[in-house]
Amino acid sequence: QVQLVESGGGLVQPGGSLRLSCAASRSIFGFDVMAWYRQAPGKQRDLIANIAAGGNTNYADSVKGRFTISRDNAKNTVSLQMISLKPEDTAVYYCHARNGASTYWGQGTQVTVSS
Repeated sequence: QVQLVESGGGLVQPGGSLRLSCAASRSIFGFDVMAWYRQAPGKQRDLIANIAAGGNTNYADSVKGRFTISRDNAKNTVSLQMISLKPEDTAVYYCHARNGASTYWGQGTQVTVSS
């Protein structure tokens, strides 16, 4: 079992930046995939970025070039650096971990992009 706790969300103006962090309660070394999802009001939860144990990354087209996912196995953290934020990036952002057949979710952190 592992608990995931997100932080770093908030209100930011269009064009601004935020950095989200996800802290795991135990080592994530060897976890197959760490990922960030987001869910806007009335919409489904979508995968926006993931990073494999070996460091390979994938991004949704909507965030490619603006968001960067990273993981620090020594600190048991996964981060999402977001730049050039747009109003359509407004959503609750969730950290997700997959370790074999087990999956885990954080409680989410709200990101609001508005002037």
